[in-house]
Amino acid sequence: MEISKVNSFIKLRTLLSVDGLGIMKILKLVDIFGSIDNLFIIDTSSPTSNDKNSSKLIQKLELARQKYKTAFSIYENEIEQVENIGAKIITFWDNEYPQHLKNIYYPPLILYVLGDITENDSQSISIVGTRTATDYGKSLVTKFTASLVKQNISIVSGLARGIDSIAHKTAIKNNGRTLAIIGSGLDVIYPPENKKLFHDIIEQGAIISEFPLGTKPDAQNFPKRNRIIAGISLGTLVIETRNNGGAMQTAKHALDQNKEVFAIPGNLTSEQSNGTNSLIQRNGAKLVTDPDDILVELQLKLKPEIGINIPKPKLDLSLFEEKILNLLDNTPKQIDKIASESSLSISDSLINLLSLEFKGVVQQLPGKMFRKI
Repeated sequence: MEISKVNSFIKLRTLLSVDGLGIMKILKLVDIFGSIDNLFIIDTSSPTSNDKNSSKLIQKLELARQKYKTAFSIYENEIEQVENIGAKIITFWDNEYPQHLKNIYYPPLILYVLGDITENDSQSISIVGTRTATDYGKSLVTKFTASLVKQNISIVSGLARGIDSIAHKTAIKNNGRTLAIIGSGLDVIYPPENKKLFHDIIEQGAIISEFPLGTKPDAQNFPKRNRIIAGISLGTLVIETRNNGGAMQTAKHALDQNKEVFAIPGNLTSEQSNGTNSLIQRNGAKLVTDPDDILVELQLKLKPEIGINIPKPKLDLSLFEEKILNLLDNTPKQIDKIASESSLSISDSLINLLSLEFKGVVQQLPGKMFRKI
């Protein structure tokens, strides 16, 4: 780690250790003063403003400056421990920091990463759900994940039992990329039975945490983790969750972040589907029944240069429209021939062709010629 980055990281860790200097306040201060380093050279000895809040803020910065001198060796040792396990530290102001995450409210200022976050990972979908998945849920997470990774979309989840683990495993099995956001330090694997999966993910993606090494997977960490799962991706797919499940928290974070939320409907008698059905009923999530539904919804946000094949929206065609469309290809065909082959009158054929033209699948050419687009 470069010396300048070491110094900035240690100053950032010091600021975060001061009560009352939270993420949003630090971001505001850096926006005003230009950098983390500048916050440590503010002249705190000069007379402060009469404004009580400004005075308190100056006092907190002075406290951070004092703590920095004594905490330097502690955080320098933390950097060494992170590097010893092959991990890296990314701060909010580094180029490697995920852009989608940077745009959310309350973004983590520090990410500890095992593996690599690539440019392709900006095209990602989060898949979350219950730890106690039914056979229905297991089959659907496998289907959706396999289909999405084949379109070069990275899969984000939380390494938990159930839906999360299946999403990660399916992405890896299909040679896709996957990111796991965890609620503990990088040196604490939870759940412990996911040790092999943990290391497999590093090979085809990254393990990401905002928590320092040694942090245990305490309950209060997971709501914080969930906002990152939602924030780092383009949208969140919920597959089976109870009304009070953690996946519902992730969906709420996604909605708050103005991200897309998708849900697969489930059995009305299954407790594991209460949450997904509720999200759909309250218009908190878009109902999806096929992976193409997600691709169509996100087509304006997906980058075509990475090779994603965006399917055309499914058309609601009448029997006669479908019959005529099946007679067409890229070669223009005259209306008389279309009418003859479809066994429809010329007027009926024209009406259906006009409808197909409005739906964007047929083009009319001079001389009453038509072709499929």
